[in-house]
Amino acid sequence: MLDRSSQPASPPHIPMDALSEVLQDFRLSGVNYGRCELRHPWSIEFPRQSLLRFHFVGQGPCWIHTEAQGWQELRDGDLVLLPQGIAHRLASAPDVVGDSLEGCQVIKLGGNVCEVVREGTGATSTLFCGSMALDSCALNPLITLMPPVIKGCDVAGNDPVVGPLLAAMTMEAAQPQMGSATILSRMADLLTARLIRCWVNCNGASTTGWLTAIRDPHIGRALAAMHRDPGHNWTLGSLASVAGQSRSIFAARFSAVLGEGAARYLARLRMQLARELLGQGGLSVAEVATRLGYDSEASFARAFKRITNVSPGIVRRTNPGRIDMNFGF
Repeated sequence: MLDRSSQPASPPHIPMDALSEVLQDFRLSGVNYGRCELRHPWSIEFPRQSLLRFHFVGQGPCWIHTEAQGWQELRDGDLVLLPQGIAHRLASAPDVVGDSLEGCQVIKLGGNVCEVVREGTGATSTLFCGSMALDSCALNPLITLMPPVIKGCDVAGNDPVVGPLLAAMTMEAAQPQMGSATILSRMADLLTARLIRCWVNCNGASTTGWLTAIRDPHIGRALAAMHRDPGHNWTLGSLASVAGQSRSIFAARFSAVLGEGAARYLARLRMQLARELLGQGGLSVAEVATRLGYDSEASFARAFKRITNVSPGIVRRTNPGRIDMNFGF
């Protein structure tokens, strides 16, 4: 199908529900959580980053500002999800200026959890914030399609579990005990996954595009398989087998829904993943080629250059080191 090894391999088992298969990969890496107790007046700016962010308000006052939507008040029990990590600001009131982080005390609670405290005499805001990266590129197309800001309270009416989860997080944040930060982080993982799924289910019907493809009972299974294991020795025949269709029907349906053939889609997916791996700086070009199933570094480099118009070596040299996965303030 591409410049790859032709060694036979059995495709992984793919369940019928493709969205569940994609969400199964919703394990987060580079996750950092912070429990914040901030006394009014406070204001903290969050720069744009290629990480998913969320903020949960256990107790206000709290306002959020984005360029597109301006200031919005967040009430007790509100959760806001920023799938693309757009720039934004949190504050105890819209008229508070500056950045209050320098006046905060940051206490490591162990692992990837910290506590952020700002002393003062004003009203106390209790927040639980997270900065995270998806463990694989399986959800990247979906994240790109999502709105820049999603409020949990807006989604709660469409998912009976979201409301109780928000209430449980409110209780845990208001009365912290041993392990509260860890429990909150697990709840946040589940809540984020449910918010994403709920948004997908509530999004308007369409006849083309990635959302239509992942919902399709046949194309969705093949799409999930490619995202779950992009380095597998996929052929048109093996993908059609996963989809439960003939080669001709699968190829025609895939192109009709996604606007390109399965081979082209898979090649772009691999090169997107390759860019991420090369940008992290931990793997050589040859190691990335091997991970994505290519016979040689040369065949991988040709495919990479053909799709991205730049050599993998240049990407690796100009993007040294990993993305900073700190708490992200």
